[in-house]
Amino acid sequence: MKIIVTGATGTAGSEVIRQAIADDNITSVTAIVRRPLDIQDPKLNTIIHKDFLDYTGLDSIFQSHDACIWCLGVSQTQVSKEQYEVITYLYTMKAAQAMLHANHNMKFVFLSGDGADPEEKSRTIFARIKGRTEKALSSLEFKQLYFARPGGIWPVHKNPNMALMNKLVAPLFPLLSRILPSKVIKSDLLAKALLQLAIKGCDKRVLDNEELKALVP
Repeated sequence: MKIIVTGATGTAGSEVIRQAIADDNITSVTAIVRRPLDIQDPKLNTIIHKDFLDYTGLDSIFQSHDACIWCLGVSQTQVSKEQYEVITYLYTMKAAQAMLHANHNMKFVFLSGDGADPEEKSRTIFARIKGRTEKALSSLEFKQLYFARPGGIWPVHKNPNMALMNKLVAPLFPLLSRILPSKVIKSDLLAKALLQLAIKGCDKRVLDNEELKALVP
């Protein structure tokens, strides 16, 4: 199976790349990124792409792959509401539409989040925009479409691109995993679950934190 991964420099996306390289079911991984990745492997192809609102010229890539795991995202605390909407909603939708136009058999796995609200009644920007994106993706005619809603993602590998975030948040995860285990998932477990959705699919479209954990043997 050939997969596309976005957000490959983030906590989830980088772990998906790592786990995909190690998975014998995956023959090729293509990362669509703005800058080169540190990791190199015969399985890994890197496409430098600057404009995530325009996918002109990538049809042949989309046609030759079986699934996309969309991990591109940003914390709502790091950008303005307008920027968060562009990154979370518009980037995703423009890519999904382009992929589906090029390849009607493309599977699409969207990394959403716990609390995503498709009705957009939540007070938090994160929940509203993630929910809006889920609802818009559902209107497209993907044959297989999945929304992963993990809780807090506990990084198991150091990521230089997330150094400050890891320094501030990582010490909290051991405590949170004991107090609220259903709200925390380790990044390697999440990555394996996302790959399971891409490879084997699931009888549910929306999977919460515990359901994602249950996908991994």
